Amino acid sequence: MGALERLRKDWFILGIVLVITAAKLQPDFGVKGGPLKPEITITYIAVSAIFFNSGLSLKTEELTSALMHVKLHLFVQIFTLVFFPTAIWLFLQLLSITPINEWLLKGLQTVGCMPPPVSSAVILTKAVGGNEAAAIFNSAFGSFLGIVITPLLLLLFLGSSSSVPFSSIFSQLFMTVVVPLIIGQIVRRYIKEWLERKKPPFGAISSCVLLMIIYTTFCDTFSNPNIDLDKFSLIIIVFIIFSIQLGFMLLTFFFSTRKNSGFTAADTVAIVFCSTHKSLTLGIPMLKIVFEGYEHLSLISVPLLIYHPAQILLGSVLVPTIKSWMISRQKALKLTKQPKAPVKV
Repeated sequence: MGALERLRKDWFILGIVLVITAAKLQPDFGVKGGPLKPEITITYIAVSAIFFNSGLSLKTEELTSALMHVKLHLFVQIFTLVFFPTAIWLFLQLLSITPINEWLLKGLQTVGCMPPPVSSAVILTKAVGGNEAAAIFNSAFGSFLGIVITPLLLLLFLGSSSSVPFSSIFSQLFMTVVVPLIIGQIVRRYIKEWLERKKPPFGAISSCVLLMIIYTTFCDTFSNPNIDLDKFSLIIIVFIIFSIQLGFMLLTFFFSTRKNSGFTAADTVAIVFCSTHKSLTLGIPMLKIVFEGYEHLSLISVPLLIYHPAQILLGSVLVPTIKSWMISRQKALKLTKQPKAPVKV
């Protein structure tokens, strides 16, 4: 039973491995112009489906309670969308002189440009017992910001493929991301009671569509005979990704626990996860739009595909440690606030 439960939890990571293997064995099926017609089914229908699903599942009313914690929101969003991509860019200036595959390094930069995810940061914050409302708000707000800011960051740090003009990228983003998201929120208002009663598996639906996008992305790669991914670069990238995650988690923990920070222990938990996690659900479709027609798109996608399971794995491993720290911090705070017993004369 334990093995089955584990498989149920890790099915998406297993799914990524299976679709990449399928793309390797039969790339012609999902390649552009192939039987699957990804230039229509993926570029427009699948991406729109993911964001309609996000709009339908997003509980807007849950965010209002967290709205007023402006300092926390500023910390998370500035760290995620300003500090993170800038720090990665500076780090990549050093790595550019190494023999690591240049497209994987560009992929690391795309990871830095991504907004926070709507799910994993919230799930881990909840598991620890941190400020879940703040995690929900920042994940959702960061996703909305990411619709505009992430493509701008990608174009700033990497540039776009010459065949895709700037205006075309944003019109496509608007039609396949913003419009479905708004429609999803409008539809939610009318079927809210049914959704709360039935609890559809929104996460699983998005994940299945995402697997289709990953499959077609790698079909394009494996159908190109000029692309070669060396194992050395891949191993180094995995090591760098874990190092970046752990380093940034420690950095956010340090800054949010300083005496004058004004954050509670529960706030710190939300900050650590929301500031360091990156969205695969938003990231892959955005890369597909911004770098449409790029022959190295799948290599650029690899670091993000590694970062996603790595952040869940690392976060899950650290949950007991962070939870015990938070409980001890809260107990210490209660003791300091307790009135001292009067001294008997």
